[in-house]
Amino acid sequence: MQISGQPTGDLTYSDVFLIPRRSAVGSRFAVDLAPGDGTPATIPLVAANMNSVSGPRLAATLARRGGLAVLPQDPPLPVVEEAIRWVKERPASCDAPIVAGAGDTAADALRRVPPSEQHGLVVVRGDAGRYADGTAGASGASAVGIPVAEVLGVLPAHRLASVPEDARLGDLVRGELPSIPVADLGEGRAAFDAVLAAEEALGAPILCVLDGDRVVGTITSRSALRNALYAPAVDHDGRLAVAAAVGINGDVAGKASALAAAGADVLVVDTAHGHQEGMIRALRTIADLDLGLPVAAGNIVTADGVHDLVNAGATILKVGVGPGAMCTTRMMTAVGRPQFSAVLETAEAASELGAHVWADGGVRYPRDVALALAAGAASIMIGSWFAGTIEAPGELVADPSGRLYKESWGMASTKAVQARFGGLDPYERARKELFAEGISSSKIYLDPQRPSVEDLVDMITSGVRSSFTYAGAGSVAEFHERAHVGLQSAAGYEEGKALPVSW
Repeated sequence: MQISGQPTGDLTYSDVFLIPRRSAVGSRFAVDLAPGDGTPATIPLVAANMNSVSGPRLAATLARRGGLAVLPQDPPLPVVEEAIRWVKERPASCDAPIVAGAGDTAADALRRVPPSEQHGLVVVRGDAGRYADGTAGASGASAVGIPVAEVLGVLPAHRLASVPEDARLGDLVRGELPSIPVADLGEGRAAFDAVLAAEEALGAPILCVLDGDRVVGTITSRSALRNALYAPAVDHDGRLAVAAAVGINGDVAGKASALAAAGADVLVVDTAHGHQEGMIRALRTIADLDLGLPVAAGNIVTADGVHDLVNAGATILKVGVGPGAMCTTRMMTAVGRPQFSAVLETAEAASELGAHVWADGGVRYPRDVALALAAGAASIMIGSWFAGTIEAPGELVADPSGRLYKESWGMASTKAVQARFGGLDPYERARKELFAEGISSSKIYLDPQRPSVEDLVDMITSGVRSSFTYAGAGSVAEFHERAHVGLQSAAGYEEGKALPVSW
């Protein structure tokens, strides 16, 4: 990477911009976004290990589009193991169905999915609990697929906007089940054509995907198009990939071994201050297990931190202290570092050691993802941005104006500390809460135009692909070398923003 100008201090993403260069990359579709960090990811996006972000449904959806989600460390180990198994059992060729019971009401459904054109519910006889879908947590049922005889129909979510709140879903589905055999999906353009033809023939915007006599998923022409554009992140057996977090205290070896045995593809050793003796001990413990998995560790912001954690066994460094939307560390402690400079320094040090960097926090727009890659990151971790999506854990809530949101909270906040240390006696738990940092409750609103994590992935990757073409880079490694970064004033940053109305 080149930098025009001499920075007088550390830089945030807002302080810099990309300068276009002569390019021989003729198409955005010719760009390879695979991070090359030893993980199965095919796009450089990682969902942060936050309780309000990375549940099993979001993990499966993101992996289907090539990214990784990190399941958080707070839930009990059996819950995380079940979540990993749930992700591994989902198909890579279609969406995991959102299942509702015939007796559920429209109001019940609207707490799980907004009245969107691209989404819907598979309505089953009786209670849907047997086919829990991983939206709010682990599935509770590991069998893949729903017997066709149990399915009453598919309810497009947009119909929820025009029915009474107490309408029963079983009364809203009628007629033959709109479906397509999984064998007919094929690949690429052929799959899109097959789904589009079936949609038009059946007059249904959402199809059930059948494997024999079981419904294994749902698909739309939009998701079939995405199947043609994205390569899923999968393990050696072709199953969707997922990462899982481990803390630095307690039985580190036992938990790491159990997560690996359950099928985790990446281990993330996580604590707020990663450059400490406890982290180094934990990494050495995991390294001695020889699990054969990439190990990410952090958070850090310096080259010294890179050297110590890599020497202890980390292959990926999680970089960022204080830039997250839910984080109050800088205001409470004055500790942290502007994120662009933190990524720049640590990525250079990691490259010298054959390691990689995940830039964790501080991204608000696709431009920030591109700038983190320009600074040398292999992937970018996203938290709150993904929290306000259909797939994130938790229910949808409407504010007084009718706007839908989900609750999000920081992983060092009082709410997170209470969940993490709920088993302690009241005195010890109160001591932990005294040092909590971060926001315990924040409303993350769904974007009506982009309610799904897939919609955000489309927006982010389309922007980043264009960044690569402007730099003349066909891969992440080439972008690291060819990106030309300039410094700008606050006025320069404002100049780059689109105007919502004419001046």
